[in-house]
Amino acid sequence: MVPASCPRRLARRSRSAILAALTVLLIQTLIVWNFSSLDSGDEHRGGGGGGNREKRDRGTHRDDSREQQQHAAQHKALDGYFSHRPKEKLRTDSNNENSVPKDFENIDNSNFAPRTQRHKPQTELMKKPLIKQKEHLKRKLSLEEKMKEMSLLGKNSNEVLQYARVQSKNVSNISLKDAQRNSKIHYTKKSANNSPEIKYELPPKCEITGKESISALSRAKSKQCRQEIAEMYCQHKQGKLMPEKVTRLCPLEGKANNNVQWDEDSIEYTVTNPVRIAFVLVVHGRASRQLQRMFKAIYHKDHFYYIHCDKRSNYLHRQVIQFASQYPNVRVTPWRMSTIWGGASLLSTYLQSMRDLLEMSDWSWDFFINLSAADYPVRTNDQLVAFLSKYRDMNFLKSHGRDNARFIRKQGLDRLFLECDTHMWRLGDRKIPEGITVDGGSDWFLLNRKFVEYVTFSNDDLVTKMKRFYSYTLLPAESFFHTVLENSPYCDTMVDNNLRITNWNRKLGCKCQYKHIVDWCGCSPNDFKPSDFHRFQQTARPTFFARKFEAAVNQEIIGQLDYYLYGNYPSGTPGLRSYWENQYDEPDGIHSISDVALTMYHSFARMGLQRAEASLHTDGENSCRYYPMGHPVSVHLYFLADRFQGFVIKHHATNLAVSKLETLETWVMPKKVFKIANPTSDFGRLQFSEVGTEWDAKERIFRNFGGLMGPMDEPIAMQKWGKGPNITVTVVWIDPINVIAATYDILIESTAEYTHYKPPLNVPLRPGVWTIRILHHWVAVAETRFLVTPLTFSNRQPIKNEELAKFHGGPPKNAYMEQSFQGLNPILNIPINTVLAEHAKKNAALSGTNLEKWVDSLASNMWSAVDICTTGLSSCPVMQACAQTAWSSLSPDPKSELGLIKYDGRLR
Repeated sequence: MVPASCPRRLARRSRSAILAALTVLLIQTLIVWNFSSLDSGDEHRGGGGGGNREKRDRGTHRDDSREQQQHAAQHKALDGYFSHRPKEKLRTDSNNENSVPKDFENIDNSNFAPRTQRHKPQTELMKKPLIKQKEHLKRKLSLEEKMKEMSLLGKNSNEVLQYARVQSKNVSNISLKDAQRNSKIHYTKKSANNSPEIKYELPPKCEITGKESISALSRAKSKQCRQEIAEMYCQHKQGKLMPEKVTRLCPLEGKANNNVQWDEDSIEYTVTNPVRIAFVLVVHGRASRQLQRMFKAIYHKDHFYYIHCDKRSNYLHRQVIQFASQYPNVRVTPWRMSTIWGGASLLSTYLQSMRDLLEMSDWSWDFFINLSAADYPVRTNDQLVAFLSKYRDMNFLKSHGRDNARFIRKQGLDRLFLECDTHMWRLGDRKIPEGITVDGGSDWFLLNRKFVEYVTFSNDDLVTKMKRFYSYTLLPAESFFHTVLENSPYCDTMVDNNLRITNWNRKLGCKCQYKHIVDWCGCSPNDFKPSDFHRFQQTARPTFFARKFEAAVNQEIIGQLDYYLYGNYPSGTPGLRSYWENQYDEPDGIHSISDVALTMYHSFARMGLQRAEASLHTDGENSCRYYPMGHPVSVHLYFLADRFQGFVIKHHATNLAVSKLETLETWVMPKKVFKIANPTSDFGRLQFSEVGTEWDAKERIFRNFGGLMGPMDEPIAMQKWGKGPNITVTVVWIDPINVIAATYDILIESTAEYTHYKPPLNVPLRPGVWTIRILHHWVAVAETRFLVTPLTFSNRQPIKNEELAKFHGGPPKNAYMEQSFQGLNPILNIPINTVLAEHAKKNAALSGTNLEKWVDSLASNMWSAVDICTTGLSSCPVMQACAQTAWSSLSPDPKSELGLIKYDGRLR
């Protein structure tokens, strides 16, 4: 597509004329956000380090030509327009698993990061000159800070704190509205200045004045959590919570320096008294097949396996219970915790697991090793046993390896935290106890039984006080065992090596992706890819495990490592390049999935039945015609050769020939949604464009595989770029009736690989097929389509007629943003079609069967039913059995299937 002919004629007549005309037009119609290198600079880097908050540089960008410079100058001329260009962040290294780069409140919540709350552009503010904007923001922030200091926004289980009087009426009104929305405070009465008085039934035992505690109280959802925050704050304020001094019991001065050697040929030597290992697997999520493959790789009949499934991972727990019952040396914890990233609950899980293992009189083990489903061995069990048997008195932990004071500060050990409501709340400062040396690093370790017994059962001053100290600590498992060991009578057994390889890429892994879980900013390792395989073969230091691996991101590297350890599977083994991951299972209940997913899963099932009728049905009989029945039974993601192949939906249907219920499985695959609009253009940097939700900036994928979206979702546009010169492109969002919902510019620097941005669109989004068009010099070079599906369910019940307008009518007055972009329609040759608008209005009122037909029609534009099979007997004579297909979740998967123990004691 090319721009309208009128601007081209003007350009031929006079360059200055077209520049002037476009400037006037753009001032009237367009507000542009210009972001440079959105992905590479979207959040702060620096795992475990990262220094102070990076300041963002606002200024003009370099373009690849004089014409682009003029184009950027036009945009800059707009009132209130300024660009954001992050400075390069310093890349630092750290050995701790979840190192923390900086203070949570210093995080730059810019547009580069996914938002958790919808916001609207400040149009009145944007109209002011830049210096006025800054002055306005400074005044606003100053008033808000005073408000926070003067107000007590917290409460306990009985709606606790009272608000202080606030002198600024406007700020009071605004802030109290926010507080009421966020913390659901019930007012008892209002005072003369409109500040509400809030009374406690059980008031806190002290005055809560710390801004972190006030913030936590205002954000906590449950009454019990608010009560815990208030009580803990008061205990800490009164000096009753944290130990002031702890006794050091280590006879050494400084840290032990034990060097252990790795002998590649150690397996050849017979071990006279081999150690036995207790593997503790702490797992969560739905990747049961990856867990089973890892378990298969580490299993041996002489060792012990104790598995804890997160309390929220019921599907995975059912799978673990099933395979654990097959082996006498595998047990599942009878208790379950909801462990979170950085939470104190993880330390509690380890300590309780240690106690359980020590109390199992029939399990005689020598070493404790913790693993997750994202781990995989890089050496065999025999090699690990030979090594640990040689160093049976040692304890293996990895220290942070840097200045201790800096580690304490960056790790947040000098801050007070509380875990409740599956969140880590930061509540203020605290002092490190005197008398001991605090240490820490990775929370993956190998500990011998003697030290485990000491940590579990000792009542001495060190263990008792450290358990209390670390009960209120962020990432406690990364420091508790290190600190206790270094200050204990066993300090001379410490080896600064946890025998692991961790895939750190701090440029990508330190993007503060856990801000919704913790009041802090942290880092996480990246997944291994095939290009990393050489790292597993190093022999410079002893290594026996690696992390992280994720089959949904890349399964090939797991296969390479598995074959390296145990050899290839026989030729013709099925399923080696396939991977299935469960998304929904009937026992979980439909409340476990969204209305959007439930709507689309039903549509996919109907598409499968239409596929059966079209390809298997014979005229004159109904043996292959079906009527859908009930909700889906299960849903799996299906990958082949590390490419997403769609969904596999298991569902019930009634065979119309015999009126019997059958269980079928349908495979639906997404259609191509990205295309180059102008193949003859010399613009070649754009490789791919996609729209979705749940963007993972660390792995650079959308976690919402398939991109299922509804009217209330917040889509993100992502672009992948090849190397080339600096360029500026324009991204235009177009709704199903050609309303331009948003447009913005992106500066793509020469080294940029990915860009992504989520425009703050007003909801509901109009259901239908949307288009994102990418323009270079106002010429369309590519476009991506995505579906915003209408909903057939609301709160997992069939949608009611009175709810249709709320979800399907689009935003009021077609205003996706406060700024209208209708003036761009003729320039971009995107005419608003009145016929489409009228048709959309009629569709918005559809209900029942007609609504389902509309959903299916839209879904068929973006998805195709590839195949269908039966899970059992079928009255359709040509229906294939699911177990005989290559794509069904019931097809053979030997790499993840667990069978009988082999003669050598292994499963693999």
